Amino acid sequence: MLAETEERAPLTQQAKREAIIREVIEEIRPNLKRDGGDCELVEIDGNKVMVKMTGACVFCKLASETIEGIQTKIVERLGELIRLIPVAGAQNKPLVSLKSIAPAAPVAPAPAVPSPTR
Repeated sequence: MLAETEERAPLTQQAKREAIIREVIEEIRPNLKRDGGDCELVEIDGNKVMVKMTGACVFCKLASETIEGIQTKIVERLGELIRLIPVAGAQNKPLVSLKSIAPAAPVAPAPAVPSPTR
């Protein structure tokens, strides 16, 4: 009886958001697969949704437009702004991360060279 009660419990707001995001991605996947690619949901962190593009999508020139299209569909369905972020490999790290760029080491000034006298 307890199991039945748990199954019928209303979804939390977070669970509804995740269900909508998953639904949109699942709607897009057949089109991507038809072209040899795919998109998998990796993580949802607030308004950031991380996805992993695989197959032909990895090196496709239109991958950024695909990401933008998926993001637009999710925003339309959710009624709130989200940011769809592609991640690479199994490490789930963004393809572009400003945090990973180390500051440049200070460069010592070049020694002064006396100008030639004539």
